Amino acid sequence: MTFYNDIYPFYPLQRTSFIFSDRLLTVILVFVVLAISLLLILPGIRGKSRLFWMFRIIISLFIGGVIVALNFTNDWAEGKVTTNATYKSFSNVVVNADIGLHVGLYGINVTLRGKPVIQFNETINYNEMFSWHDTIDDDYEEALKRGLPNPILYIAEKFTMSNPCGLIFQYRYSGRYASATLWTAFCCWLLSNILLSMPVVLYAGYMMLATAAFIFISMASFSTIMNVPQCVFSIGSDSFVAEFSHSFWLALATGVLCTIIGCVVVLFQSFLPEKMKEALSVCDDGDEDDGFFHSEGYVNSVFVDGVTISPMTLKPSGVSGF
Repeated sequence: MTFYNDIYPFYPLQRTSFIFSDRLLTVILVFVVLAISLLLILPGIRGKSRLFWMFRIIISLFIGGVIVALNFTNDWAEGKVTTNATYKSFSNVVVNADIGLHVGLYGINVTLRGKPVIQFNETINYNEMFSWHDTIDDDYEEALKRGLPNPILYIAEKFTMSNPCGLIFQYRYSGRYASATLWTAFCCWLLSNILLSMPVVLYAGYMMLATAAFIFISMASFSTIMNVPQCVFSIGSDSFVAEFSHSFWLALATGVLCTIIGCVVVLFQSFLPEKMKEALSVCDDGDEDDGFFHSEGYVNSVFVDGVTISPMTLKPSGVSGF
């Protein structure tokens, strides 16, 4: 018998979800509630405009929701490997597990899931968050104190300030600039929606194109991590490198969608302005005045027949009417 049967005591671990974090779940709920609230007004819209407004609301909220959510997702870049790796420090125990690195704009998630999950009387299913608001070194030291498994510590150590790979400098600054430009894109999206409800549809198209431009700039900022030699993560007998993942391609798709919408709005407003105003239910003040007309009136002959209009006579000056 050995101490704890070769199982070293671990402090209780605080799991961090990288798929649905608290902030990401909040963003999704806010935009879903907003979409439901706006869709409730559709029964009050008559004719074919109802279908158009439904697509307009859904697409617009989808773009805004994606822009905000991309700031909090942790799968801009990913790397995975399945290998046999040393599980704990001061132990020769080797486990077979899936090891993953998930990179976001504000930090990384490192996952470790055993195959099978329960090995050596332990549940091997870890998901640890390391943030680089300032530096990742504090989180790494905390992980050492908690006694996290070796694969997680190895990957996290690659992002510390003292590591020769210098990954922290590449990912932290590229993520900050990408996040800043995404928030700018969100502001442009808000302006485009405001301008679409006003008789300045052309500028709304320009702001939608600006939204797409800032999304592409954020992607270009994050992609600078690929311009430097990639650090290889070697665990056991296998290795992997981080590559672009779902959030990056979702940002690309959203940018293309914004570009198409912006181009369509600008072209239609330039060549078919009346059709565009009719589709968006937008009209100028002058158009409202021109469209206002008096309905045809009807005269009651019963009262008119008994009324005689006598010509006005001028009274001499100085004569009183009494």
